[in-house]
Amino acid sequence: MIKYFAFLFYLSAGPAAAQITDNRHSPSQTATSLTLEQCYQLAEATYPLSRQRGLIEKTRDYTIDNIAKGVYPQLNVSGTATYQSDVTKISVPGYTIPTVSKDQYKVYGEVSQTLSDFGINKQKKQLSRTDAAIQEENLSTELFKLKDRINQLFFGALLIDGQLEQNELSKKDIRIGMDKVQAAINNGTDFNSSLNKLKAELLKTDQHSIDLKASRKAYTDMLSLFINQDVTDSTLLVKPAPPALTDSINRPELRAYDLQTKSYLQQRHLTKINNYPQLSAFFQGGLGKPSPVNFLSTDLTGYYLTGLRLNWNIGGLYTYKKDQLINKNNQELVQTERNTFLFNTSLTLRQKNADIVRYQQLIQSDNEIIRLRESVKQTSAVQLENGVITTNDYLNDINEEALARQDRVLHETQLLISQYDHKTTSGN
Repeated sequence: MIKYFAFLFYLSAGPAAAQITDNRHSPSQTATSLTLEQCYQLAEATYPLSRQRGLIEKTRDYTIDNIAKGVYPQLNVSGTATYQSDVTKISVPGYTIPTVSKDQYKVYGEVSQTLSDFGINKQKKQLSRTDAAIQEENLSTELFKLKDRINQLFFGALLIDGQLEQNELSKKDIRIGMDKVQAAINNGTDFNSSLNKLKAELLKTDQHSIDLKASRKAYTDMLSLFINQDVTDSTLLVKPAPPALTDSINRPELRAYDLQTKSYLQQRHLTKINNYPQLSAFFQGGLGKPSPVNFLSTDLTGYYLTGLRLNWNIGGLYTYKKDQLINKNNQELVQTERNTFLFNTSLTLRQKNADIVRYQQLIQSDNEIIRLRESVKQTSAVQLENGVITTNDYLNDINEEALARQDRVLHETQLLISQYDHKTTSGN
């Protein structure tokens, strides 16, 4: 019993701090049975963090759409108004050359179209998709932790169901003893005190059932919050079959690490092509005083220019080499974190494997102990009927068998928890 209550305390410690809004369905929607897999799916669908997945996808699509518009013609409108202290004056004998005014104006619009994209926009799109995928895997990692909480609550309630079952068996044995003692009293070979002892023990067993049901309700109430569905006393929690286990690791954290490395590689390539010279075609048209294409014109006149423009910002070349080294270091950091995660996860899986073997061996011993205790109890029932042993002796044998059965229920539940913890830890 000490192990049993210690196990309950361990289970209750994890989800105690969970903050979930209570918006469960009405009792009319309560399921008659509930599986562990259904709990996983309902919890993920209900958990507020799940809504981020749709937001991540929308942000990715908006970003890619904006990047795609980077190859569209670019329009720029500008204007200036200036007054200068002096202007150029040209004096030629016999000729009158107009002098521009000191106040000058210019307003124009320019349309430009890049001719040398070098895959920059394509690379930006790929980088945006990768970054969105990283966010999704990080979200999957957080949602993956929900399975641990669901395991604790589901198996905690399932353990109590098993304890209640065994409690009913104990009550059945006590009633059998009561019938035998009552028959002995009727024959004048036993006393009412013996029957009262059995009645008191039956009441204690009823009290234990009340405690167990209260503990079950605590677990199912918390489970109801996670899955957004009422789990009542009448809800049957289906005991899951032992899962197929493998030590291969398939966690979302690994996919996030791989995507982070991919992102750094894409950033590295983007940094390289950003340093290429850019060629574009342009058309500029507007009004100017003096005319930008005829400085001898003193009137406000229209004009246009068209041609090719080469632009090469070589400032990025100064830091290019160090930027690439920083990028490489970041990749190595991610790889180190990935290897550390694999190492720690492998250690955890080894511990889970050891626990699984231990509980399997304990269950084998439990089966033999129960077989022996049941044989002793059956003999005690006959001896009680014949007046060979006392009521206390019979009760001791019932309790010993009940404890053995409770140990088996506990070990079976611990085995399932270890197996599903293994499954969750490996990500399979």
